[in-house]
Amino acid sequence: MPVQIKNENGVMRAAIAGDIDHHMAGGLRGEIDAAVMAELPRTLLLDFKDVTFMDSSGIGLVMGRYRLQSEHGGELRVANPSPQIKKVMKLAGLDRLAKIE
Repeated sequence: MPVQIKNENGVMRAAIAGDIDHHMAGGLRGEIDAAVMAELPRTLLLDFKDVTFMDSSGIGLVMGRYRLQSEHGGELRVANPSPQIKKVMKLAGLDRLAKIE
């Protein structure tokens, strides 16, 4: 799966690589959710540095992780989106759910 997950000092970083589309989103969700539920991090940081493409499945991925973090009082942050992906996120209103860095 194209995601590397590390948890340090209450911050879980999920570094995603490649395309986030309908075919990849389900596997990404499952892997990230399993790690979050096992460790309940204070902050989940989705790192988009190596994401090359994102469709509406990526928006759903972010929204669902926001919901998951909210359930246990955690926060969600998004880091390193490309300018195009950041624009899509803002148009979808994700900047109201998560800090986009």
